[in-house]
Amino acid sequence: MSQYTRYAATALLAALAAGCGAPAAAPPPRPAPSAPAAAGGHAGAPQPTEAKAPFTLVASGDVLASSPAALDTAKGDAPASARRGSGLTGYDYRPMLKGIKPVIAEADLALCHLGTPLGPLTGPFTGSGALQSPPQVATALKDAGFDSCATASGHTLDRGDAGIHSTLEALDTVGLRHTGSARNAVEGTRPALLRARGGAEVAHLSYALGNGRAARGAKPWAVSLVDEQRIIADARAARRAGADLVVVSVAWGTAYRTAPDATQLALARTLTAAETDGRPDIDLILGSGAHTPQAYEKVNGVWVVYGLGDQIAGSMKRPQGTWGTVARFRFVPPERPGDRWQVTDTEYVPQLLTRTEPLRTINLNRTKLWVKERAAIGKTVLSRGAAASGLVAGR
Repeated sequence: MSQYTRYAATALLAALAAGCGAPAAAPPPRPAPSAPAAAGGHAGAPQPTEAKAPFTLVASGDVLASSPAALDTAKGDAPASARRGSGLTGYDYRPMLKGIKPVIAEADLALCHLGTPLGPLTGPFTGSGALQSPPQVATALKDAGFDSCATASGHTLDRGDAGIHSTLEALDTVGLRHTGSARNAVEGTRPALLRARGGAEVAHLSYALGNGRAARGAKPWAVSLVDEQRIIADARAARRAGADLVVVSVAWGTAYRTAPDATQLALARTLTAAETDGRPDIDLILGSGAHTPQAYEKVNGVWVVYGLGDQIAGSMKRPQGTWGTVARFRFVPPERPGDRWQVTDTEYVPQLLTRTEPLRTINLNRTKLWVKERAAIGKTVLSRGAAASGLVAGR
């Protein structure tokens, strides 16, 4: 729980529930996330003799829930009881994610990327200028089965400190871990430390390429910006704190460009080459921010997803802005404690968000429609030789 009062958190929880109606069926239960790192070590770190089991991790792209079409759909999907009385406007994003929910909920660990700040219940919510989405987005992400959200992006500071506080408060209230932005300097030093089903400890880190909107001023901890040496140092610190695996989410790339740009390629090479005692410091890199799927590639033996595409969008400048992928990786523990975990299965699930209201997420590998879109996404994802490294389309 954040620094907000218990009363405020309770009120927000009640309002989020009211705004989305009765809770939907919960995804399969998972072990509770580990406690945040504390001075002197990670409270949830595994014991050296603790047996670990294989697990499946999935990740999806940008959640941009403040476009007019997304707002209209979420408002229309809200129960009637949430749209009247009390002066609050209800929004429900759960129907929007229903098509992809089985892929997320069936995984042992699921990561999302929040591309806009979440505002207070009273708004305002806008998809232009300084972006801001309804806090009910957090309810839908949790319901879909996500465990942790990256929050570092070019829009993290669109609403200043207030936007960071309201975003993280909404995520805290529904029980979603987060990484990439912070309310204070201490929180800014902590990754999201998660325990996957089977006992693996996974550190989730998040960074955004610096630009005008991501300027932090006198608060460098407010949003984590890309710095090669800082990312490597953070990954090593997470490993020392007990993480079996380190996953880095990065907001980067050129908008609507399906091929990774020179900055992405260079950063991927540097980060995947970093190692300690012969073991890579980073086990997986998940990219977002280009508003279109980009290639998957194994670089220095580490999987890099240059662009997951968008999970929730709206009226984007190009059709590719409503395309996305869900990456799925199966990690297997090493035979000897302290050695590297191995990826034995890698899949991508192509998806899109319909362009007419009501917006709905479609798993393209579970429909015979949208043949051209499915083929285009597959061509892009495999464009840097990932098939030879074992990447296949999944359902």
